Amino acid sequence: MTFRVILAFLLLGLPAIAAHAHMGVASEKSALKEGFAFPEKGSVRILLFRPDVIVGKQSTGGLDQPNADWTAQARDHLVTSLGKAQGTRSNNMKLMPELSGEDALLMADYRSLFRVVADAAITHKLFPGNLLPTKKEKFDWTMGAGASRLGTIGGGDYGLFMYTYDSYGSPGRNALQVMGLVNGLDASSGVHIGYAGLVDLKTGDLVWINADVRMGGDVRTAEGADKRVAQLLENFPLRAGPATKAVTQ
Repeated sequence: MTFRVILAFLLLGLPAIAAHAHMGVASEKSALKEGFAFPEKGSVRILLFRPDVIVGKQSTGGLDQPNADWTAQARDHLVTSLGKAQGTRSNNMKLMPELSGEDALLMADYRSLFRVVADAAITHKLFPGNLLPTKKEKFDWTMGAGASRLGTIGGGDYGLFMYTYDSYGSPGRNALQVMGLVNGLDASSGVHIGYAGLVDLKTGDLVWINADVRMGGDVRTAEGADKRVAQLLENFPLRAGPATKAVTQ
């Protein structure tokens, strides 16, 4: 069975972390692999992968409808915000260049695989209610050693992935929400989910993740994207050392 066939089966089984947005639990959680720390000496090269972004509108009936223009705007703003935010950290940051051919297909596969792994970690480790018995005491999730190919292509030791999903309530949906509040009915308006994860590209291990099922910041604007990135990078592992080199495009 090929990598893409396996990935397709995994994606079909993705749990919806949006369900956590309606639970009485903290909306934001983060986790760090036990014992992980950046090396104190030597170069630490982190590849910034272009964010996986979906932005759309929630209809009056609650259906999410993606919007290509909003998605493109948000992706551009988030890439810029990532560069600014990482420019203050003690690592050598590099934006993964645009790829083509087999390299582009590989990047797309691993971006999708990250969503599978991250969603599993979020659902079964970060939030209560779905904890796996084998994962209760440890943070142990991996994309497999094949992820090292991304490090070879981009020239990095670690990879920083980011996923955001936003569905803004339409006027009709917002009005329905108001009516729902008046009548004691659940008619929430808008969905705003995001998570970011750091992967060791030598092993494929997920070493850090931060997730929020009720995110702030309108990613269609530069200011909103800055707020979103700041939220996503909260508790990002720090490395003592000299100021970070500027992010290279």
